[in-house]
Amino acid sequence: MRMKFRFKTLLALLISAVPFAAAGQSTPPPDFSGAGWITMRNDFLPPKSGPGPITFDPAHPYVMDGIPGKQPTFRVADLNNPILQPWTREALKKLNDNVLAGGTNYTVANTCRPAGVPTMLLVRITPFFILQTPKQVWMIWENDHQVRRIYLNQKHSAKVKPSWFGESVGHYEGDTLVVDTIGVSTRTNVDNYNTPHTDQLHVIERYHIVDGGKTLQVDVTVDDPGAFTTPWSAAQIYQRTDAPMLESACAETAIYPVDIGIPPVPVAERPDF
Repeated sequence: MRMKFRFKTLLALLISAVPFAAAGQSTPPPDFSGAGWITMRNDFLPPKSGPGPITFDPAHPYVMDGIPGKQPTFRVADLNNPILQPWTREALKKLNDNVLAGGTNYTVANTCRPAGVPTMLLVRITPFFILQTPKQVWMIWENDHQVRRIYLNQKHSAKVKPSWFGESVGHYEGDTLVVDTIGVSTRTNVDNYNTPHTDQLHVIERYHIVDGGKTLQVDVTVDDPGAFTTPWSAAQIYQRTDAPMLESACAETAIYPVDIGIPPVPVAERPDF
């Protein structure tokens, strides 16, 4: 009963949360609360123009699980994408070779690790909720109850300690929440193809509501000269959902009776934030 009460209380806070006008802002910021946001996509959408994200090799189309009449596949990345630095392309080639030889290539969600930025945008099926306050925006996922904090109207720290979600600072531009993130741990990847990055990773996200309040669109720009030849952009879309937040734990229940190629569940000896 205690656990159920806590989740109902948290959900009530999320649904009733009303964003406060930020300092110096004449108009109220967009209100992302009142419901959860859910997507069924676990790959990025391409931008309207310019360099885009890694997608699947056309010779080996990716089929996600849950599609009626379709056999799901593991991802095989398109190595011809010009955004890849040589070492990044080689890292993906090793993953591709493993899959083509009959191996696996699981996503971060299968390993009970925090998704990181921007991969957290690819968590599908379970919703996430946005709590807005005058000084912070919190993004809380039903999936393993991961929490991301975005600090409003302040600069990045002079020295950022790498962490799973990095350091995110944000501000409102009219109807859009703009989030600037650095310091993302290299233990994470930038997508579900497990594309690696360096400590130079810099991500800009722009959150805005479209389609009469039914859809949340996120436009992303990724810049990492250590891993990519040029900045690239992508998008993700979510649909509004009235489904409540349920209890969903991963690490506490991840027991694999056989070795299926998933790395061990991570254990934190101390907080990294």
